[in-house]
This record gives sequence, structure tokens and C-alpha cells, in this order.
Amino acid sequence: MDGERADDRTVLRIDGADRLGFLQGLVTNDVRRLSAGPVYAALLTPQGKYLADFILVPAGEAVLLDVNSALAEGLVRRLALYRLRADVTVAPTGLCVRRGLGPPPADGFADPRHPALGWRAIGTQPGGPPSIDWDAIRVAHVVPESCVELVPDESYILEAGFERLNGVDFRKGCYVGQEVTARMKHKTELRKGIVTVEIDGAAPVGTEIMAADRPVGRLFTQSGGRALAWLRLDRATGEMTASAARLRLAA
Repeated sequence: MDGERADDRTVLRIDGADRLGFLQGLVTNDVRRLSAGPVYAALLTPQGKYLADFILVPAGEAVLLDVNSALAEGLVRRLALYRLRADVTVAPTGLCVRRGLGPPPADGFADPRHPALGWRAIGTQPGGPPSIDWDAIRVAHVVPESCVELVPDESYILEAGFERLNGVDFRKGCYVGQEVTARMKHKTELRKGIVTVEIDGAAPVGTEIMAADRPVGRLFTQSGGRALAWLRLDRATGEMTASAARLRLAA
């Protein structure tokens, strides 16, 4: 049995003759890339805020959607609102997600976000018990996680590094939230974002970060003396604090 189980993932199946056109008009990436393999993407609000991120996987005459389980039910409802008269069905599958490092198994594929995230596979095998420190990998490579750094109705995907993580396409045309995302892309400088910080001590996820007695961001995943933080980059200078922890931008 190759790989470890990903207990926090749900796999949805999207069927119907209009499935690709339906997704193309909604999600942040170009689903025509499914002809070459899995695609990382997100669904946004009309105001450009994050609702859910997921990996789309081609599966013959269907598309499988690998999403954080806490977001799955809401995502199904949201997709149903957009379906209208399109020939599309969206339903849970009961399939399992496995993941691992090293060469992928025969049914596996490279994680489309970053090479350091290894491989994933979707099928009936549950996989072995979790053993890999994925938090350490995410912190090292600045990869945000659903419902941790990526907060529904709050996060903006460009501040979360989606362009670097192959999660957005600026040439595909319209999708929900596209106008706001495009405006952020064409700003001269992104002043807020998720970055790696060095940390002495620890603090709960979501703790406010302070610099010179004013708030500059929030602290998230921590591992091995480093952490991911959302910061106002123009204010995050020198030493910062998050409760009893001390922080500074990583070199």
C-alpha cells in the first residue's frame, strides 16, 4: 500500500457534457489544462475573496475534485447555485486521497502546486497512517493550507501566493472574482501577503502579530523555528511579537 492517507480530504465527482465549460467560467485556473494532467484552482466570491481551493483531476468523462472536507459541503451548494441549466452534476464519491514523497505509484500524480509536496493519488485504497511532517514542508516552501492560512470569505489568493503555486491563470478569461484578482495583479506592488518568519517561542494559530505597538498581521502554521504569517509587508520591519513569541522576517 503506497503512501499515507489524507484524512481531511473529500473527493467530489463532476459529470455531464457541460462540465468543462461550467468549471471554466467559475474557477481561477484554465481547466483546458486538464488534458495534460491535474490542475490546482480556487473558487472565489464575486468580490474576489477565497471560498475554497482544490485539485481538479481528469477522470475519463468526468472530473474529480480533491478538496478539504470542511469546505466540501459548502462547495457543493455553491456549485449548485451556478449550475442553472448546464448539463452538470456534482456529488461526493467516497473515494480516498493518498499522498507521499518520492516517485509516485502507478495511480499517482505530481502535486500541481509545488514539487516539494510530492505526489497524490485518488482511489479506493485508504493509504497508511500519516507519518510525513507536511507542516514543515509547507512552512519551508510557503504553501498555505485550506482553513488555516486560507480563510473563507477573508483571504485573497494573490496574497496567498496562488500565482507562484500554479493556481491562477491571467489569460483564461472571466471567472467569478476575476476583476478584483486582475486589479491586484496589476498593482505596482503587493503590500500584504503570506511569508515565512523566524519564530522564538510559539503562539496559537491566528494570533495577532504586533510591531511597534501596532497590528501588522497574523501568525499561522509553525514548525522548526519558522512559521507562516500573513503580514502587512510595509509595516513588518524589525522584531515583531505574537503573544509571547518573537518574530522576524526570514532571510
